[in-house]
Amino acid sequence: MPTRSDEATAIRAAEGDAVKSEYVRRIFSEIAPSYDLLNHLLSLNIDRRWRRKAIAALHIERRPAGRYLDLCAGTLDVSTELAAAKGFRGTVFGVDFAEPMLRAGRAKIGMHPGIVPIAADALQLPLPSGSIDGAIVAFGIRNVAGLDESLREVRRVLAPDARFVILEFSTPRSSALNAVWQVYFQRVMPAIAGSISGHPSAYRYLPRSVANFPVEEELALRLEGAGFGDVTWQSLTLGVAAIHVGVAR
Repeated sequence: MPTRSDEATAIRAAEGDAVKSEYVRRIFSEIAPSYDLLNHLLSLNIDRRWRRKAIAALHIERRPAGRYLDLCAGTLDVSTELAAAKGFRGTVFGVDFAEPMLRAGRAKIGMHPGIVPIAADALQLPLPSGSIDGAIVAFGIRNVAGLDESLREVRRVLAPDARFVILEFSTPRSSALNAVWQVYFQRVMPAIAGSISGHPSAYRYLPRSVANFPVEEELALRLEGAGFGDVTWQSLTLGVAAIHVGVAR
């Protein structure tokens, strides 16, 4: 059973308090064994389609033998799908600071020797400046303790004209749809996920973190402020998620 202290910490972390980094690392390490199951179950497998659209936005056909960054890589879903893309001959660095998540995804690497898991913080990437041909982050950027700092760090490692793709949850603009979504997101989902994962507070953190994350227009401005140009975004599935794309300048 979650304690009042757990709930209070989840709220503070979602609001960007100083506890966020350690809290996020801890909860994702603890839910790693059930993470993939819950992702697909709770999204009715729509998350797979979202990830495919995000990967397509990278335009890897421009540099099929390049070096790519999968930031906040978790259990390496994006890394493995990118490495399996038709014509891909490059390397994918799957970076996450919760090492148990990377370990949980190692079995997916299989026949993709080009995937390199790295346990590291998104604010201090162990990659040379200008060395990466494209970067993607799926459902992880809102968990970073320092959004602007992480955007600038991604920009640092990207080569000129490289694309950065962000796939993240958002809040539906329709008040009627949002009311239904919030019931599911804040009540139904945490109850199901908490019973399966044994970690209810982790899935109460999720909707709070989305509520505190910048709306699409603001995130686009933050990308521009970090040195990205040609920033665009599109809503997915009636506005419950969005894809942003920026080009390193």
